[in-house]
Amino acid sequence: MAPAMALVGPAIGTAVGIGLSVVVVPATLYTLGFTAGGIAAGSVAAKLMSAAAIANGGGVAAGSLVAIGQSLGAAGLPMSAKAVLSALGAVIGAIAY
Repeated sequence: MAPAMALVGPAIGTAVGIGLSVVVVPATLYTLGFTAGGIAAGSVAAKLMSAAAIANGGGVAAGSLVAIGQSLGAAGLPMSAKAVLSALGAVIGAIAY
């Protein structure tokens, strides 16, 4: 394989990782009901929050899936998470190609 061709897989993987972190994850969070303005009424996120509150005696535990989803929906993915997804995409692309 030519040296330049060895970079194709990681480049494609990195592009996919960036796409996941910038487009797919935020869109999925929004679709589930984790929005910048809080949890949307009647959404999957609202049902999860209700179940978590019932299970925890009336409050949502810090660090729970609901709390993390709410945080990511409100503030977006941190740069470190975007970097990890991009690096993971590069590794998968290198292995797959």
